[in-house]
Parts: sequence; structure tokens; C-alpha cells
Amino acid sequence: MSDKTMTAEEAVARLESGMTLGIGGWGSRRKPMALVRALLRTEITDLTVVSYGGPDVGMLAAAGRIRKLVAAFATLDSIPLEPHFRAARERGAFELMEVDEAMFMWGLHAAANRLPFLPVRAGIGSDVMRVNPSLRTVTSPYADGETFVAMPALRMDAAFVHVNRADRLGNGQYLGPDPYFDDLFCEAADTAYVSCERIVDTAELTKEAPPQSLLIKRHGVTGVVEAPNGAHFTSCAPDYARDEPFQKRYAGTAWPEFAERFLTGDEHTYQAAVRAWREEEAEA
Repeated sequence: MSDKTMTAEEAVARLESGMTLGIGGWGSRRKPMALVRALLRTEITDLTVVSYGGPDVGMLAAAGRIRKLVAAFATLDSIPLEPHFRAARERGAFELMEVDEAMFMWGLHAAANRLPFLPVRAGIGSDVMRVNPSLRTVTSPYADGETFVAMPALRMDAAFVHVNRADRLGNGQYLGPDPYFDDLFCEAADTAYVSCERIVDTAELTKEAPPQSLLIKRHGVTGVVEAPNGAHFTSCAPDYARDEPFQKRYAGTAWPEFAERFLTGDEHTYQAAVRAWREEEAEA
């Protein structure tokens, strides 16, 4: 068993323009933002992004890196609609495949199980079929004869997820209230890069929480990145809550201004810029 640790820069260096990238987390919760920020520091573009969207989608959309987005929503949770996503979508910056949350989940399941699609009831009788004319239906071959949406597999070239703890082999642990389907993102992708708050010895993983918390299995992980505060400004419970004041700043700031102040350097520079901003706000 090999040591899979690497830096965020080494992880994103394995990606190429035109790839399909899955991003774990949910809305503005436990997003792999340090990996997203590292990606933004490259020239990689023309991406198909698969995500329960939050600021990951907003930043990549604002930066012009997305060719197509597959999502059930794009939200900052306490701010219902991700504003930078909205602005990019309104100017027609990328193609959008918007599906029901359950359809999205079964698309991940199909990909994780290497199936071309899975039949789902979600979407039947809704506008999902109208706005996604490429979707097809299937009829049950059994006596019921029921019609289902054939949700296509959401296969990905690479996936980014963020967890609370991981070991060097690629086992990842969440300590918060919800796994957010991060295991499915890893299993549905050809390569998976897991960032974590802290890398620990394997034996330590079951001391802090029960075995059920070992969400990510090493066989599906390509690289492990230690990234303290790496989900900022999204939450990473119980390690830290969402940084609501900073999220509000992000949401209310024009993208060029935000990027210039907070995203021009490496991750250390980003974290320092956030601290400086916080000090300015305290003095105001």
C-alpha cells in the first residue's frame, strides 16, 4: 500500500482542459475549496463540472472555466442562489443540465456501478424532461409496465472531495452530520483527490469516530491533500462552521475585485488575505 499524499498543486496538475470534473460537498457545505482555488490558479478550462453546486461552481463559472454544468442546484445555503453562477448563466457562459436531486444521486450510483443508466421515478411529470430533451424514458419489462426516466450515469474523469480526516493511504473520514455523497463521487470517477483538514495515522481514524464514519475507501482514491481550513468559506462541521461574513463578502463583490484580492496567490496567501480582511472588518 502506497503513500498517496500530494500537494493541491500536484493534484490539479494531473487534470487537463476538457475533462469532466466532479466536486463533492453540498451547496456551501464541506466543499473542497482549497482544490478549487488551486485549479483556478492553472490555465485549465473547458470543463464539464458535476456538482451539488455551491461556491465551487460559482467561482469556476465566474472565471470562465466551465463548458457544461450538471447540477441539481447552485446555492450558498444561507444565500439561496449562488450569485456568480447566476450571473454567468444569465450571460449564457455555459451549457446547463439541471436535474432533480434524486436523479443526480442515481446518476452517481449508475456511474459508481459502471452502468450506463438507472431507472428513476423522479422527473416524471415535471419540466425536467422538457428542459433536458436528451433524457430518455424506459418501460419496465415486468407486468407493471411502469415508465421511468433513464438517468444517465454521471461518469467523471476526476473528482474532488473534502473530508475531516484522512490517512496517507487514501481512507477518508467525515465527522459531521452528512456524507453528502462524497463516496459516490470518488467511485464514479476515474481518479479521485481527497483533501482533508488533517492527515492522521490509520489507527487514529477509529479513535475519534465509529467505523461507519470511514466514508472514503483507499481503493478509490488517487491522491490525498492535507489542507487545513481547506473547505473555507464553506462549513466543515464539526471542525468549523460556514464563514457567513466572508461568504456575504464573496456574494456581494464583483468577481474581478474578489479574485484580485483573494485568489492571486497560493493557498497560504489566500488564508492570509482572509485574516487581513477579518481584521479590517473588526476595526471598521
